[in-house]
Amino acid sequence: MKRFIALGCNATDASACSKQLSDAIERGLWVQLLPKAGEKAVIPNPLLPAGCGVVLSSGGSSAGPHLCFQPCSHLDQSAIATGQWLQTQGLEPKNCRILNPLPFHHVSGLMPWWRSRVWGCSHIWILPSLMRDPVALAKSCKSIFTKDFGPLIISLVPTHLERLLKHPAGLHWLQSFDVIWVGGAGLSERLAENARRNKIRLAPCYGSTETAAMVAALDPNAFLSGQKGCGNPLGDVELRLNQLGALEVKTPRLAVARLEGNRLEGLRDQHGWWQSGDAAKLTHENCLPQIEIIGRLDTAINSGGETVFPERLEARLLKCTKTAELNIQDIILLPVSDNQWGQRLVGLVRWQNKLTISEKKEKLKLLQELVEDWLPAERPFAWHECPELSQNTAGKWERSKWKNWLDHHKL
Repeated sequence: MKRFIALGCNATDASACSKQLSDAIERGLWVQLLPKAGEKAVIPNPLLPAGCGVVLSSGGSSAGPHLCFQPCSHLDQSAIATGQWLQTQGLEPKNCRILNPLPFHHVSGLMPWWRSRVWGCSHIWILPSLMRDPVALAKSCKSIFTKDFGPLIISLVPTHLERLLKHPAGLHWLQSFDVIWVGGAGLSERLAENARRNKIRLAPCYGSTETAAMVAALDPNAFLSGQKGCGNPLGDVELRLNQLGALEVKTPRLAVARLEGNRLEGLRDQHGWWQSGDAAKLTHENCLPQIEIIGRLDTAINSGGETVFPERLEARLLKCTKTAELNIQDIILLPVSDNQWGQRLVGLVRWQNKLTISEKKEKLKLLQELVEDWLPAERPFAWHECPELSQNTAGKWERSKWKNWLDHHKL
């Protein structure tokens, strides 16, 4: 009997996809979740791990993009650990209501639904289109936001926050939640400060497909009081940094394997640790480790002998542009080869509003002035407008896509 199937997930009918996944798991299958038009893997039975589970695409480690094999027992363990974290916040998981607007083929959209299975609580799908229309979103959730039911929790990406915080209906919607998990690595300081001012109960967190989602999260009260980073590791997780400054994770719910070519490879080293693709900083407060993500190691560049993390500079720049009222919607910094420096940074920007040619030139000039006092290795040497610039549905930059755009336009 065939033990592997691929399941294309339609964003407009995630409920049907989740029902199909439940049925496949009951039959003891391994199920690859992929976008509706995604590429199906071909994996023969002898190659599959024992038991049943979910196969998810990931780009979250130093090994590059690959397929991760997560047994159902590991997803259960992740849900249990997250539930225990909620209990430290005074919330009972079984009484919670989970709203979920994230793609089901991604670990960030799978796990809210999986948690509801383990906790025995309510789970409500939110159409992705509603996240782009704050008024319609608020109207569709009106019956959910009542005081007669339990705590409301949700996982969002920074792009959702950015859009909703700009609209009164979206702001009120966000204020209705007891916990909003958001990937801390992608949360800019500017966006975090905006959320704090409006009393939005964010819980910046860190996790990956390899770790079955969240391995650390910040208490919403600590966030509101001004604390940065992604908080403490969950109860079933150990964290450390290696000599490269890369974050390493030890947890019983690491993926059992990843697909490399036509073979499966383990993730753990001989001592049970997995190296992520993220540079991080670990500090201790009240004897508890605190994690802050610095940036992706695979996007770090060497410029004039200095190691530079573009994501960190992007967050710094967005904060500066808000102060300068430059009305920038998105910024990404990309490396280009340079004979003298090795690599240098170029900035792509998308404006919030339509501008005249002269206005664009003036604002690009102001951008260059904003970074004049930066270290030479950190300072972008050129700026270009990119009207279609945006993150993907998981709230992440597809840097190779925008690098190709830059190369194609020969700027």
